[in-house]
Amino acid sequence: MIQWMTVVSIWLVPCMILFILLIATIKKVPAYEVFVEGGKEGLHLAISLLPFLLGMMVAIAILRSSGALDALIQLISPVLTAVGFPAEIAPLAIIRPISGTAALSVTTEMIQTYGPDSFLGRLASTMQGSTDTTLYILTVYFGAVGIKKMGEALKVGLIADFIGIIVSVIIVTWIFL
Repeated sequence: MIQWMTVVSIWLVPCMILFILLIATIKKVPAYEVFVEGGKEGLHLAISLLPFLLGMMVAIAILRSSGALDALIQLISPVLTAVGFPAEIAPLAIIRPISGTAALSVTTEMIQTYGPDSFLGRLASTMQGSTDTTLYILTVYFGAVGIKKMGEALKVGLIADFIGIIVSVIIVTWIFL
């Protein structure tokens, strides 16, 4: 079974590329020219995303290095402990909707501190995979394409992140404790 899956995984991407080229040939689409044009559009998009990305990265660096995040965690820690939410995971829960890279850094620190097989290591990994970078997506991608009204997307994204955080705590607690 594993051998078959390895063969499929090795050949999946080359076969997909071959399939796309075959369809392009049948439809008489100049595949290389379209590919190059797409590359140009991607480069322009990357350049247009740069100011939004830079602004988000600076804001996250200020939040973490100023001590504001630690102060917020200390402030809400008693409430979190009272409702059964591990206070050690709070930095990840707060930073994850803002930035994937910062959240990955927090997750890495937690795994190095507590170990990958610890409750907090498993919880951090599960939370990392159960939530998304909502504010990052709205700032960078919505800003790059000029979407100004993002209130509903913000509400839905943050609700989904909140549910992902709560459910990850419940599931990891249920399975591993």
